[in-house]
Amino acid sequence: MKSIDRRQFMGKSLTGIAAAFLLPVNAGAGSTIKYQPYHNDTRADDETFWKLVKSQFSLEDGLLYFNNGSLGPSPEYVIDKTERFRRTLDGFPSRYMWGGWNDQKEDVRKRIAAYFSVDSEEIAIIHNTTEGMNLFARSFDLKAGDEIILADHEHRTGVAPYEYFCEARGVKLVRPVLPILPSDQEEIIDIYKKSITGKTRLISMVHMTNTNGMFLPVREVSEIAHSKGINVCVDAAQTAGMVKTSLGDLGCDFYAASGHKWLFGPKGTGVLWAAKDKQHMLKPLILSNNWENINIRMFEDYNTRNLPELLGLGSAVDYNNLIGQERKEQRIYMLKKYFRNQFEDDRRFDFKTPGPDNMSCGIQVIEVRGKEATDVQKHLFDKYGIDCRPMTSHNLNALRISLSVFNTIEDVGILVEGLKQYAAK
Repeated sequence: MKSIDRRQFMGKSLTGIAAAFLLPVNAGAGSTIKYQPYHNDTRADDETFWKLVKSQFSLEDGLLYFNNGSLGPSPEYVIDKTERFRRTLDGFPSRYMWGGWNDQKEDVRKRIAAYFSVDSEEIAIIHNTTEGMNLFARSFDLKAGDEIILADHEHRTGVAPYEYFCEARGVKLVRPVLPILPSDQEEIIDIYKKSITGKTRLISMVHMTNTNGMFLPVREVSEIAHSKGINVCVDAAQTAGMVKTSLGDLGCDFYAASGHKWLFGPKGTGVLWAAKDKQHMLKPLILSNNWENINIRMFEDYNTRNLPELLGLGSAVDYNNLIGQERKEQRIYMLKKYFRNQFEDDRRFDFKTPGPDNMSCGIQVIEVRGKEATDVQKHLFDKYGIDCRPMTSHNLNALRISLSVFNTIEDVGILVEGLKQYAAK
C-alpha cells in the first residue's frame, strides 16, 4: 500500500482515543500518521484491522513475508522514532552518547520490564540472544566433570558458547534428543528429567525451537531443576513478542531474547533478564568504567554503543503495547489455525510442528511430500513473492512458515495456493 493510501486508511480507521502517537512519513511536507491505542474489542479475525496493521510495515511491493523467525521488520513507527534519535545524536554527539540520554535509557528499561512483568533492576538491554547465551556460558563456576543439559534442538549460537567456555574445561555437554512430534509436553519433560544426574549443574533451553517451532516446557523443567539445585537459562529468541510472557511465571533463572523478531525492534537490540538473587552469578562479557558498581547495568556497559537503536527498542515495546500483546498473540494463533486447517486430510503434506496450542504458535513447519524443500521455496518466491525458510536439519525436508501480525488471511491464502500448486506437479 502506498504512503498516501496508508494515511487515508489509517485516518478512517483510528478514531478519537486519547494519547495519540504521531508518525511523520516521507509523503509530503507536514503529513502525519496518527497512532493510537487500538480498541479493546478488536477481534483476531477482523481483517480490516489487521490490514491496517500490515499497512504500517514498509515491506517491498509484492513481497509476502513469512520469515519473521529469521528477521522481523520494524513498523514505520519504530523506524521513524529510531531515525529521530539518530539525528539527535549526530546533532550533538558527545552530549547524548555520555549522559544526555541517561533518563531516557532508564525509561526504556522500565518499559521493557513492564512488558515482561518484572522489576526494572532485572533487565539489561543487550544486542541479541547470542550475546546473552555467551554471557551465561562464561559465567558459572563449573569444573571438570560437571554437566550441562542442552537438547539437540538448541540454536547453534546457544550451543557454541558452551563448547568454547565450558567443554574446554572438561564440563560435559549432555545432548538429549527431542522428538519432532511429541505426543504431549509430558514426553519432553520426561526426557529432561531422565537427562538430569547428580553432576548436572545447568540446563540451557530454548523457549521455542527454531527448527520446527515447538514450545519447550520451561516452567515444568525449571521446577524439576530447582528441586535439585540446578539453574535454568532460556533462549527466547523466537517467543519474545510472539506470546505474552511474564518472566516470573516462566520459572527460569536467566532469560535472553532478541528485539529483531516478533518485538519488531531495531536490529542489534536484545533483552537480558536475570533474577535479582542470581545476578551475582553472572560475569560481564565486557568491562567498562563502572564495573565495580554491581547491578544489572554492568551487563550492558560498553561505554560507546548505538543508543538510537537502544532507545528505538523502547519504541518497539510501545508499538507492541499499542496493538496489545494479548490481541497480537490471539491473532497469531488464529493464523496458525487457519493455515493448518487448509491442509486437513491432504496427504500430500505433513506438518512437522506439533498442533496443540500449548506446543506451538507462530512457527509452523510443513513438508511437501516427495519435493525438495529448497525447490518448493524457490517456486514460492519466484511465482508468488513468498519468502520463507527451508529447514533441512534434524532430518527435516520442510518449509518453516513464520506467521506474524503483518500477515493477512489473504496472504496466507496465497501461500496455501502456492504450496498446493507445487504439490500437484
